[in-house]
Amino acid sequence: MEPLSAHGLPRLSWIDTLYSNFNYNTDGYEGDGAEDGKSQDGSETLPYIDESPTVSPQLCTPRGPDGEMVSPTPPESLLQGGGIEKGLEMKKLVLSGFLASEEIYINQLEALLLPMRPLKATATTSQPALTVKQVETIFYKIQDIFEIHKEFYDALLPNIRHWDEKVTVGHLFQKLASQLGVYKAFVDNYKVALETAEKCSQANSQFQEISENLKVKGPKDSKDCTSTVTMEALLYKPIDRVTRSTLVLHDLLKHTPKDHPDFPLLQDALRISQNFLSSINEEIDPRRTAVTTPKGEARQLVKDGFLAEVSESSRKLRHVFLFTDLLLCAKMKKTSAGRHQQYECKWYIPLAGLTFQTLEESDSCHSIQVLPEHEIEEMKIKISLLKSEIQKEKKAPKGQNRVERLRKKMNEQESWLLLHSPTIPFRLHNKHGKSYLFLLSSDYERSEWRESIQKLQKKDLQACVLSSVELQVLTSSCFKLRTVHNIPVTSNKDDEETPGLYGFLHVIVHSAKGFEESANLYCTLEVDSYGYFVSKAKTRVFRDTTEPQWNEEFEIELEGSQFLRILCYEKCYDKSMLNKDDNEIVDKIMGKGQVQLDPQTVQSKNWHMDVIEMNGIKVEFSMKFTSRDLSLKRTPSKKQSGVFGVKINVVTKRERSKVPYIVRQCIEEVEKRGIDEVGIYRISGVATDIQALKTAFDTNTKDILVMLSDMDINAIAGTLKLYFRELPEPLLTDRLYPAFMEGISLSDPAAKENCMMHLLRSLPDPNLMTFLTLLEHLKRVAEKEPLNKMSLHNLATVFGPTLLRPSESESTKGLNITSASDIWSHDVMAQVQVLLYYLQHPPISFAELKRNTLYFSTDV
Repeated sequence: MEPLSAHGLPRLSWIDTLYSNFNYNTDGYEGDGAEDGKSQDGSETLPYIDESPTVSPQLCTPRGPDGEMVSPTPPESLLQGGGIEKGLEMKKLVLSGFLASEEIYINQLEALLLPMRPLKATATTSQPALTVKQVETIFYKIQDIFEIHKEFYDALLPNIRHWDEKVTVGHLFQKLASQLGVYKAFVDNYKVALETAEKCSQANSQFQEISENLKVKGPKDSKDCTSTVTMEALLYKPIDRVTRSTLVLHDLLKHTPKDHPDFPLLQDALRISQNFLSSINEEIDPRRTAVTTPKGEARQLVKDGFLAEVSESSRKLRHVFLFTDLLLCAKMKKTSAGRHQQYECKWYIPLAGLTFQTLEESDSCHSIQVLPEHEIEEMKIKISLLKSEIQKEKKAPKGQNRVERLRKKMNEQESWLLLHSPTIPFRLHNKHGKSYLFLLSSDYERSEWRESIQKLQKKDLQACVLSSVELQVLTSSCFKLRTVHNIPVTSNKDDEETPGLYGFLHVIVHSAKGFEESANLYCTLEVDSYGYFVSKAKTRVFRDTTEPQWNEEFEIELEGSQFLRILCYEKCYDKSMLNKDDNEIVDKIMGKGQVQLDPQTVQSKNWHMDVIEMNGIKVEFSMKFTSRDLSLKRTPSKKQSGVFGVKINVVTKRERSKVPYIVRQCIEEVEKRGIDEVGIYRISGVATDIQALKTAFDTNTKDILVMLSDMDINAIAGTLKLYFRELPEPLLTDRLYPAFMEGISLSDPAAKENCMMHLLRSLPDPNLMTFLTLLEHLKRVAEKEPLNKMSLHNLATVFGPTLLRPSESESTKGLNITSASDIWSHDVMAQVQVLLYYLQHPPISFAELKRNTLYFSTDV
């Protein structure tokens, strides 16, 4: 008689012909999913906890939003009843949920057994896929475990269906616990089974196809609920199951009266289970993080991620895997449709022979090609525009196909950005071989990799040399071991995931404590955008102290950001180190930490104070956030006595000047001592210094010139930008804004020249004079690009939106755009192009413009 399935129906027959050629009818590998012990974000789930969905149409324990089991809605008797009755109802609910998960577990074991018999049958033929020994090793004790749980399920099911206070189940759990010796044998063989399955997959493509596409039936009465699971994932299920049984015994005892016949039996079952668990937990490696070395040692995956490698003078995106004894650099191989992805090893370094290189020690052949910053900025703008298009298409009827095309295009652009934006070198050297260079966007990330490697190197490591077969097995295992599944771009995120914050984050870095010795200390701030972290601000150096008191405020632009990182450095004043490339960062990291930018916390009007603890150091800071919708608004000043937020013609008339005093003084100071400053106008000044200068100019303080000479040059540059940003209407006026947008889009050079010059002549005199003064200043700044790294395009990117972005009422006229963020991305590229056109134009004089009588037919 055939054994019954978990549904009480005859089990699937063993049809040898189905497997005679080991040809599963599959649509290709679809990934391991939740069955592999991975959460949706790719993070490792807790070891030894079974994650099988406990769902059954009749007997079910539903799950909450986080995937954990929650109790079903209790019946009226449970809500109203007293102690014993309530306990018995709860006991029934616990048992019902466990029975439903037991059904799924039996289906999983059945899926493992399904290919075992045909594999065994062909093992003695002339063309075996596996040997008899290999089959017995891989499927060791699975049949016994299946029969134990089938018998348990069949005995428990009628007790739940005919439940009353007299029903006893303790003897069933006691018997189940007494059979854990079979599990002990399974556990002892577990590592060998996995290793054998891995080697057989490498050697035989037919077995690999089978092992990656096992079909697991869903709960009874469910329609077409078969899932595809890997053999590796299913082989872990028995280990998970012991923990699930132990947890259930805890719950059953909690809801069983001490005088109930079940109580001592359940207690005994729990004691046996706990003793068994404590004996095996030290023997099992957490799943999906280890492979076995030829010497039988566990090679654990410690860290992995995507990095940009400089190879043959070009950048290549690599997936880097740090194991307990070596670092492996791989790339994803191109595979044909329907085949699962595989890695190809580019190189590896045993940690025993790995060192970190300085610039002097490195090979000169690794030249770092850094793209002009304007190309990076242009790509960000293109991505922003694509995001806006995707949001619009989602709302449009039949827009789904276009959404997929746009997502693909955005993925390509974000991948390009991820590859070309990093500039911080991370140099590695193999004592017995060559050197390698990675580029990272974040010193925080570089520090994490360095610290992880150095921690492993403190152990007694032996140099390892892998044979070609060992290297192939290890590289193949990377696909299943990896914790980072996709390159970190927004197009890979689910729609439900938070899009991050867009706007401005105001951060005050107050102080730090916990330093053991006096040092010269400063902090940098990093935020994430477009899938990677970038440094956005830096405090001044607080000299020779153990308790620096910075109290400096910064305004940081956020572009889909979710995290703020703070790094604390000791400043290096070693003269031999000072002439390094800016990207080298020779200063010592004293500590680092990060906080999540929770919208609920930071979007309040009040400052939110927080502390980041790092290596015994505590950094105090405050932050608040202004959304882009609000930051886009030009708010006129309520009082007309100052200069900020006041119309430019009012200020020049009051001052009896052609160009506002604030513009002239800031330009003069920047040209005097800031024109060589790296990142001038791009790097944020300290917000408190900018506010102090704003107040001084608004109140016409007599000491303004002294303040300017003492103030940090980035604060002065920031004050000039703030002045133009807070004008009640843009310097190039709301009235002419549509014409500027049309003029810059003209294709014919002569027509464009005619139009763009005519538009300048159409500006009010104070606006035109101020614009021309600023234009010549920015050209002089760009002449120093070799020193300050600020090209004409960089300057246009910084100032274009500031000088052109229309006031709120004008910006929304005639535009079918849903939010201020969309307005921003819609026009910002054109605003940059307008300013860049004038910056690249030969010198333009006010007198020449006014004398010019060229006709322009369109009335503006």
